[in-house]
Amino acid sequence: MRPAVPLQRRDARDASHLDTLIALATVFPGQCVLAGPPFLTDDPEPVDYRHWETYIFSTYDRSFGATAIQGPAVELNVGAAPNLQLHLVATWAWDQLSGSSSQSGWGDVELGFKYRFLQESADGPQMGIFPMVELPTGNASRGLGNGQAWFKIPLWIQKSWGPWTTYGGGGWGINHAPGQRDYAFGGWLLQHDLSEKLTLGGELFAQGAAAQGERGFAVANVGGFVNLTPGFSLLFSAGGSVRGEPHTVAYLGLYWTWGPPHP
Repeated sequence: MRPAVPLQRRDARDASHLDTLIALATVFPGQCVLAGPPFLTDDPEPVDYRHWETYIFSTYDRSFGATAIQGPAVELNVGAAPNLQLHLVATWAWDQLSGSSSQSGWGDVELGFKYRFLQESADGPQMGIFPMVELPTGNASRGLGNGQAWFKIPLWIQKSWGPWTTYGGGGWGINHAPGQRDYAFGGWLLQHDLSEKLTLGGELFAQGAAAQGERGFAVANVGGFVNLTPGFSLLFSAGGSVRGEPHTVAYLGLYWTWGPPHP
């Protein structure tokens, strides 16, 4: 599984329509938001060396009478070296404030790499970093992008035992675009393999204020994935705020993976 995709928004009651659209466009910047599909919290486990994975997905976020949808969107990951994954997300963005016409177009592009520097053992977890940059490819004047490059620098930890897996961590978002601000984020998740076909999990993800005039928040989210074939899965999640700025969020996607057989 994969990124914390920080939610970001300015309070629509205190911002102009244009400024609010720009803030809304960064709710799920290129991903689903969003975080490790289908969740907001990510893990440290990279794609296997010389293997590939692709997600075709859509995300949804509603807050303060505004709605942001990312999709269709594509995520591509490749195991470029042992313990090293390269990462790309490109998306079509849809944004709308209540009483205003919707805006749509290409959103910002996300690039990053995941590096696992500590392997999991019988007594200890695995650990890794997943720095990312959001490139300003979306039209910021239409609320479809951030207007400037910004960064996320997280550390993730994971431990498994039997059918149970838990992972989480956090990091820092660095965003110097007008109206935005740096912020801390973090989350933790527990999931269970109910069978070879079905895995379910739940998480709690929190983030500080990411824009001027907004509040931080915490989101509770539940979801999972259905393995339709050994290399093809359906992913889903939904949740909402339990504290702070209100958000209703959802993720739906298809996942493929392929590569040379494991030795």
